[in-house]
Amino acid sequence: MVKKNTKRLAFSKKWLNRYILQLVNEDTFEERFSLRLTRLNVFVWVSLTAIVLIVLTTVLIAFTPIREYIPGYSSQALERQAADLYFKSDSLQQLLSYQSEYVSNIQKVLIGDLEFEQVSPDSIMIDVPQIEEQDFTTSRADSLLREAVRKEDKYNLFLSTTTNTTFVLFPPAQGPISDGYDAKEKHYAVDINIPINTPVKAAADGRVILTEWSVETGYVILLKHSNNLITVYKHNGKLTKSQGDLVRSGEVIAVSGNTGTLTTGPHLHFELWNDGYPVDPKAFIDFE
Repeated sequence: MVKKNTKRLAFSKKWLNRYILQLVNEDTFEERFSLRLTRLNVFVWVSLTAIVLIVLTTVLIAFTPIREYIPGYSSQALERQAADLYFKSDSLQQLLSYQSEYVSNIQKVLIGDLEFEQVSPDSIMIDVPQIEEQDFTTSRADSLLREAVRKEDKYNLFLSTTTNTTFVLFPPAQGPISDGYDAKEKHYAVDINIPINTPVKAAADGRVILTEWSVETGYVILLKHSNNLITVYKHNGKLTKSQGDLVRSGEVIAVSGNTGTLTTGPHLHFELWNDGYPVDPKAFIDFE
C-alpha cells in the first residue's frame, strides 16, 4: 500500500515539477527570455493548440472556397452548373425527339410512303330527305354570275366567311404537264416539263423547312406556308436557299435539273400538301 502511494506521489510530482525554459546569449550568457513550465502545462497547451487547429481546419474546409483545392470536394458553382446542364440536356433530348419525328414525317412526304384511311362507301349511311320535283333550270343571268365567281375564285386556295383575306399560289414554273396528279398511283404531284437551269420559284410566302439530296429525287427543297400548307420541289439541279430561310412568293429558290434516279428527263416535280394531305396543284395553279 505504501509503495502504491509512493508511486502516485512520484507520478504527480513528475507532472508538476517546474522547469525553466531560458534563452541565453551564447557570448555573454545574458538571459534573454525565460519561461516556467511543467509537464502538465505543456500537455494542456499542446492539446488546446491541436484542438484549435482542428476546429479552424474544419471551418475552412466546410465554409470557405479552400475546399475546392482538396481532392474529393467539388465547388457549389460546379454543382449548380451540373444541375443546369442536366435540365438543358433533358430539354434538348425531348426537342430532338420531336425534331426526329417531324423529319421522319417529312421524309415520308418526300418518298410518298403514306397511309390513308380507306372508307367504304357502304359504311356511310346518309338519310336523304324526299324532295318534291321542282324546276331547277338556271337562267342566263345566273349562269353568267356563277361563271364570274368561278373565275374569281380559281386561284384562291382557302375561302373564309369571316375574313376578306385570300391565299394566292404562284406557279413555281411555266410549262406543259407531262405527268399529272394521280392518287391511285401514289403520284401526289405534277411534273412540269422545263429546260435545265430554269428558275424554280416559291409558290407563296413561307420558310424553308428542309433541303436535302437523295439518290431517287436529287436536290429537294420543302417550304412551309400559312394555312398549314407545304410545297415540295424535287429533281432540282441546284438549290439557292438553305434550311430556315424566309422566302417571298415568286422568289427563286432553286434551279431546275434532271437529278435523281426517278427522273426520266428535265422537269420539276411539284407537290402541294394541306394539313398533311396531298392536294392536286392544278386545281389552284395555272402552270401553262
